[in-house]
Amino acid sequence: MKRSLPALILLTLSCASPALAEDWTGVYGGFALGYTDVDGPASSGGDDVSFGPYIGYDHDFGNFVLGGEFEFNRTDIDLGGASGDLDYIGRLKLRGGYDFGRALGYVVVGAARAKTSGADDTGAVYGIGVSVPVSDRVLIGGEILRHDFSDLGDGSGDFDTDTFNLRTTFRF
Repeated sequence: MKRSLPALILLTLSCASPALAEDWTGVYGGFALGYTDVDGPASSGGDDVSFGPYIGYDHDFGNFVLGGEFEFNRTDIDLGGASGDLDYIGRLKLRGGYDFGRALGYVVVGAARAKTSGADDTGAVYGIGVSVPVSDRVLIGGEILRHDFSDLGDGSGDFDTDTFNLRTTFRF
């Protein structure tokens, strides 16, 4: 019991110590694997797996991090009827976030381009994400993104697209 008490105090103090701050400045790239759900007019839409690469740059201003990213997700979602298939979504995103020490929480705004076998469309993208380092050069994280397209597929109306991505990032 006497030996357990110092070990317990040491463990408690080590867990209670503040996390070391990360330096988020620099170029990064990685791969995302996720799920995309598309909802359109007249019961058109669908869902499927999405995946693809991304590359970006962040600058750490202390507690605030600002950056930009290009992401490309491949998918094969049957939108139903004459709307065709959703082949990919490309995104150009601005990221702004807060450095929580060992994690970066951020919001995303930008533009997305969707390619279908029918009509292509450019719309807005916005969402939230988090990145957590697992080593000096590797991070894991996730994003939840919402896309608003007005003339996707056969051009018959609005298509709301939600994407949840799990991400593996490599710092350069």
